[in-house]
This record gives sequence, structure tokens and C-alpha cells, in this order.
Amino acid sequence: MSPLEKKLRGYFDDMVVYKDLKHQGNVFSALSLPSFMRDWILRKFEDREDGTFDADRLVKFVHKYLPKKDDWIAIKNRIVIERENVKFLAKIAVDIDIKTGKVSFALPDFGLSCKDTIIENDVWDTCKADLVGAHEIWGMVELGYQSPDDFDWSFNYDAHQSKSKESKKGKIKLTSFKAFCPYRTDLEYFKDISKEFEPSEWIDVLLGAVDYNASGYPDEEKKLTMLTRLLPFLEKRLNLIELAPKGTGKSYLFGSVSRFGWLSSGGVMSRAKMFYDQNRRTEGLVAGNDFITLDEVQTISFTDTDEMRAALKGYLQSGKFTVGNYEGTAYAGVILCGNISKEAMDEDGYGNMFQELPKVFQESALLERFHGFIKGWNIPRMNDDMKASGWALNSEYFCSIMHDMRDDMSYRAVVDALVEVPPGADTRDTEAVKRIATAYLKLLFPYVRKSSDISSDTFRHYCLDRARKMRDTIVYQLGLLDKEYSGKDIPAFKVCADYDK
Repeated sequence: MSPLEKKLRGYFDDMVVYKDLKHQGNVFSALSLPSFMRDWILRKFEDREDGTFDADRLVKFVHKYLPKKDDWIAIKNRIVIERENVKFLAKIAVDIDIKTGKVSFALPDFGLSCKDTIIENDVWDTCKADLVGAHEIWGMVELGYQSPDDFDWSFNYDAHQSKSKESKKGKIKLTSFKAFCPYRTDLEYFKDISKEFEPSEWIDVLLGAVDYNASGYPDEEKKLTMLTRLLPFLEKRLNLIELAPKGTGKSYLFGSVSRFGWLSSGGVMSRAKMFYDQNRRTEGLVAGNDFITLDEVQTISFTDTDEMRAALKGYLQSGKFTVGNYEGTAYAGVILCGNISKEAMDEDGYGNMFQELPKVFQESALLERFHGFIKGWNIPRMNDDMKASGWALNSEYFCSIMHDMRDDMSYRAVVDALVEVPPGADTRDTEAVKRIATAYLKLLFPYVRKSSDISSDTFRHYCLDRARKMRDTIVYQLGLLDKEYSGKDIPAFKVCADYDK
């Protein structure tokens, strides 16, 4: 065990698991488990001394409680035909019908919709505190069947009007629910303890938390570029563009590490799916996630390009969207990820890289609303040496911490106090730089509670300068796309002159 691993275990104890993805990866890849679920299961079955686990017991648990979508017919047979109560881990969403007072639920990963389900009063009273707290939530669900003959009419306030129609329908009912929250995330403790690590140590801790081995990266810049992908995990409505060569782990980080985000890889995207479905009267992906990643963006098509572009422009600017008569507000960041050819890569950002994006995004008014650009070619192509190997923070715990930090506005107050905005600065540039710098501050220096907690040099090097460069690439690329932006530079944001006085 390395000195850093001992230090990590000493401070975080039960929130640390042994990750050996070179070898464990064979077991978990076969089970198709995301990182947050893998680490929760490792914590359940792993020996706390040496990190070994019983693979047979683990696999049996997964097969019993983590069914795949293909298992849904067999589960329905057990519930509806065999009349069993079946318990398993799943993502659940609830709905309350205003007209009838009926509470129902959906299991989106299995295609079970609210129209075929019910939650009775006594069950709702025991689990509503968990279920009303999020758009969708992971947990241990127990399902049973309510036949048309034993429907509880006292639950339906308009039963006398709808009994004849409803009595013809059976329902899958929720009989119990336990939230997937195997521990309490003490955010203040996390902040305090982070101060015990040097910046170089903390960077390595962060990489391990998201399944990467810090020793596999040749220098700090490449480590930080990788960690830049995490900024939308902990800052609301942070919109980024990343172009990178194939094999740098974009899909893995955005799609498997956190349960609070959504990865869309190619295919068709509609305004209904992204924002609001008028037919179903349900909000889309932006409402239920911390971030939406449009991966392999070159292969994504839209049902109505102009409609989607207009909706995106409004949302990226203000977080608001209007579909028909419905007006909504959401806080998910939007990330565009695409592969870039070697010829188009430009270390200084002076080549025309936005030409790699599909035409729907090649509009300056839309692209200006993305806050920063990640130069993905600074991230090495994935290899076995970059896979986590050793004691590291539990991914589920760490991503829950990042999710909680999204609501902490104290970091933005620190950034507002530290950053000197020059006269005449463009509002979008200012907001972009400050928002990125805030996210860096949360990620790299979570212990900071007031401006005096961090030195000007440290803030400038790790937060402000990196934010400026990310925004500068966006602005320069806009100039290549649209003459209106040609020759424009972002303002010379600085740390306030009287900061150290």
C-alpha cells in the first residue's frame, strides 16, 4: 500500500474500495455494471484488509438483484402469473395524477410506464420521503400484482366515475422501496479532509475516484485535462465541447461513472426527449439529470433541426425551455463530445476545429453559449496502465459528493470576490470564465470557504488561467466560423489586485 493509499484509507475509511480494473474488470465487464454500482457491490463483498472478494457470491447477488432488460418478461411472469413478490435494484420514477389522486410509478430501464402501475396509500406513506426527492431514483423495489378483482377503490377519489373502466385493468404495484443510499454523504467532512492532501496528491485521489490510475499519466497537464471532464458533474448548467481522438475514455467517464448523468451515443434526438414531451406531458432529459452528454455528436440526427437548435439556444442561455404552453426550468449541463481527426487537432486552438461538428451545431449564436472547450488530445489513449489499481475513493460516494456540491453557492461567491473583471467585458465571456473557475475550485480545492483560504497564485494557476484558456478556444473558433467574431479576444481576467493585501 502506497503512502497516499494509507493516507486515503486513514481519512475516508469506509468510503474507500480496492479497485483492480485490470483483473476485476473481467468480472464486472461481463456483468455490464456501471462504476457506481460496481463500487457499491465491491464495498458489500470486499475484504476490508486486502481487497479480495468472493466472485461467485458477488455474481449470484448481481444475477438475483440486478436483472437486465431482457429479464423483464420473466419478472412479469413471476409477478402477474405466479403472483410472487419480486425484489430487485432498479431506477424508479413516480407520478401523481392530479385528477384522481392516484400515485403510480415507472421503471424506465424496463419500459414499465405509470399507466400500468400503482402505489397504494400505506406503501406511499412509508416511502414517499425518498421517492419525491428526485426525478428518478435508484433503489431496491419490491413489486407485486393487483388484479382487477382486488383493486382498492378507496384510493381513487373519482372511483365512482371510473370504476367500470379501471376494473378491467390489473396493475403492478409497489409493495416496498428502499433508496439506494448505502451511506450518508457528509459534505462538510469531505471539504475539511481535502485540505489534508497536497494539490498533487488530491489530483491523484480524484483520478482514482473515477477509475483511473494516476501513475499512467505522464504529467499534471494531462491529468488535469482528464479531470476537466468532471466539471459539469459539480457545477449547474456548465456547457462544454470536447473533441478528442478515439479511445480516450469519453463514453466511459460520462456514461458509467455517475448515476446522475445521461449519455446519448449517436442516433436520433428529439425536442420531446430532450426537453418536454407534449403527448405524455413529461419533462425530458434535462430535468432529471445533472448533465446530458451527446457523444459521437457527428452521428446524432434531430427530428427537426431548426426546432432543436432554437430550443437549445434558449436553454443553454438561461436554463429555461418552452414547448407549446409548457415552460420549464432545468439545471443540467450539456456536453458535446466528438472524435477529431489528427490533422484537425491544434494545440494552440488556431485550426478550424468546429468544422468537425455536424452542421446543426455550426451556428455561432448556438456555439457561443457553450462555456468552454476541452482539448481531448491532451488525454492519452486508454491503456491498461491507466486503469485504477489500488485503494481509491468509492465512485458512488464521490459522485454523490459532486452532486451535492452543485447546490453550494459559496464557491461562486469566492470566485466573484477573487476575479477582477475589466471594463467592457462581454457578459457571456465573464459568466463562462467564472462558471468554469468555480467548478475547478469545487473539484480541486473543496476546502475553500472564503477567498483567504487559497493563495492568489494557486487560484490563478489551477482555476482562473485554465478557465480563460477554455473560453478563449471557444471564442477563437467562433471567429473562424463567423466574421462577426473574427479578431475578438476574451478580456484579460485577473486575480483582484488587492487580493493579497
